[in-house]
Amino acid sequence: MPMTEPQPEQSAAPDPERGRSLLARKWAYLLSGVTVVSMSREELDRELRCLLDTLCEAICRPSADTVPAERIGARLVSLGYVGEPGLRCTLDVLGKGLPALPELRAVERAPERIVPTLGALACGFLLAHERAVLDQQEIMHLSLLKAVRDAQWNLKQSEARFDEVVTSSASGIAVVALNGRIVRANAALAEMLGHPSGELTGSVLYDVVHPESVDVLRDAMLALLDGGKERIRQTQRLLRRDGDVVRISLTASLLHDAENRPAHFVVVIEDGTELMLLQGELSRQALHDVLTGLPNRQYFGTHLETALRRADPAYGVTLFHVDLDAFGMVCNSLGRRVGEQLLVHFAQRLKAVMARENAMIARFHSDEFGILVENTATTPGIDTIVRAINDELAEPFFVDGHGLALSASAGVVHRPAKGIDPVELLRQADQTLRRAKARRRGQWKMFDADADAFDRQTQARAVGMAGAWEHGEIGVRYRPVARLADGGVAGVEARLHWDRPGDTALSHECCVELAESTGLILPLGDWLLRAAGRQGEWWRQRAGFGLPMVAGLTGHQVSDDALGTRVTRLLADTGLPPDQLLVGVPVGALPVSGVIENVTALADLGVHVMLDEFGLGPDDLRAVEDLPVDIVRVDRRLAEWQAWSDSTFLGALVPLVRQVGATLVVDGIHTQDQADWWRTAGAELATGDYFGVARPPAELAGQFAGT
Repeated sequence: MPMTEPQPEQSAAPDPERGRSLLARKWAYLLSGVTVVSMSREELDRELRCLLDTLCEAICRPSADTVPAERIGARLVSLGYVGEPGLRCTLDVLGKGLPALPELRAVERAPERIVPTLGALACGFLLAHERAVLDQQEIMHLSLLKAVRDAQWNLKQSEARFDEVVTSSASGIAVVALNGRIVRANAALAEMLGHPSGELTGSVLYDVVHPESVDVLRDAMLALLDGGKERIRQTQRLLRRDGDVVRISLTASLLHDAENRPAHFVVVIEDGTELMLLQGELSRQALHDVLTGLPNRQYFGTHLETALRRADPAYGVTLFHVDLDAFGMVCNSLGRRVGEQLLVHFAQRLKAVMARENAMIARFHSDEFGILVENTATTPGIDTIVRAINDELAEPFFVDGHGLALSASAGVVHRPAKGIDPVELLRQADQTLRRAKARRRGQWKMFDADADAFDRQTQARAVGMAGAWEHGEIGVRYRPVARLADGGVAGVEARLHWDRPGDTALSHECCVELAESTGLILPLGDWLLRAAGRQGEWWRQRAGFGLPMVAGLTGHQVSDDALGTRVTRLLADTGLPPDQLLVGVPVGALPVSGVIENVTALADLGVHVMLDEFGLGPDDLRAVEDLPVDIVRVDRRLAEWQAWSDSTFLGALVPLVRQVGATLVVDGIHTQDQADWWRTAGAELATGDYFGVARPPAELAGQFAGT
């Protein structure tokens, strides 16, 4: 059984309650300094702490949910007169404080969750603020109507009522005559336009409107006067006294006198400059990477679609999908902060390399970046660009005294087909990058349509394998392990077989490779062992064939910590004696942590262990000496090599194996000549098509006779 390793001591976890309490108090302190709320300091502390808890819970949820953040934004408006300064203060405090909370540090891609959450908070605030303004305007409108009617009897009382309404308002309010002249304006409007209090009275409203939009406002006011509309709302540009332009939201309605005749316009003006700037900043953050400042994948995809439409027919575009090699190693050894600084440095180097080209650089995620080059006659070759990127990275970059010099790999799609879908183009570049990294680091690879089609077909088979298994298309077949001396059956090997309707069946090797790529090999391998164990016990009890059952394991299976438990349960469930089970362990998996312990545990159970894919390396022979293994199976590639080459030196392999006390099995025997050669060399057992292909168990009964 695998040994139980001692558990490392757990360090004291940071207290999330303390972190949230401190952030809530800071929020309350700064918010109370720029806003007016109808709460005591202690009440505000408690209120904001509750809002902060709700916000953190929303960020930590597996799926994005911005509704709580929008409700929090609306709640801030209801606290009192919070306004734009309060929203700006809130976003500043939470934007800096949330990423520092201990519980959010552990959340995967926390910064990318926090940004849209804060955006939703701002949206909720703006919508609630707008509703509050409209409600305020409606109240003022009713109050002004009553004030104008009362003016027929008591002018002084109506003027006092008007002053009380407009003076306390943060919105600009003006009573405008039907000819456009301002009769009265509050201090907020004067301050908005940079005029002293009272100076606007007597001036013409249209004189402070930007010349390009005066006609639009005048036509709307005439429509009010004609009764075509009850209220107008426009986004306008007003001229300040110093010549600057302020963007505002203007709402106007018509006041009637006691005889219901038009008397004045009431104009309410909201300064929208800060809100528009804030909306612009939120939009920028939603489309850019927080760490590097580069466009993100969403922005890059939109730009890619546009660039494909306008691409030069002669030169087209080139898409690079670039990956920083060994980035995970840097983060694991030196810490995440060093890794983040390295990403910023890498982004700067990419911008330096592409500075003279019409190119967009974006960070997709983690250490992967995209570069889209709109080619011209002077655009350098792909090899030149990739070499320049790696030359920049080869110059050591120092972080906390550590000199880092890495390399980058790239997948390249050059001049893609006209009309290609941007999503498909990004997929092609990503898949090409995976093929480039599969060979070695610091390399680039051009998109190959044939290789891509083959990869997609292979991956489709891999992901569809579980469904095929569920539908019974994958079964277990058995082939004989033969004695080279007389051709008799010395054992039976269980192998997978995928019988695909309407297509070519897949062999055991193909099935194992596909299952390894998706992780399906663990449950599928368990099923194979269990089926083989039951079949072997059935043959032993019902047919009298006491032949060892052979089942090969993959590197994934043999490194599984629960392998000993799985095999113990298998033997108990099937009744197969341990000495009747022979499992193959790949030699290449022995250096992996835990594999040697698993091999020893299997031997302790009484199960025979065979070293599979045995070669000529010195470590292979040493493994036979050091481990409880007495059978080795030569890699079938050596048997195939012997079949077509002068391989007399392979004959030395058998004496070496015998010298360490092991039995030699040869895989891949397809002809009589191969069998004779290995028998003469001294090998004892063999597998391969010459001795019988893998078949359903009932078809092997004839070969068992005389064993």
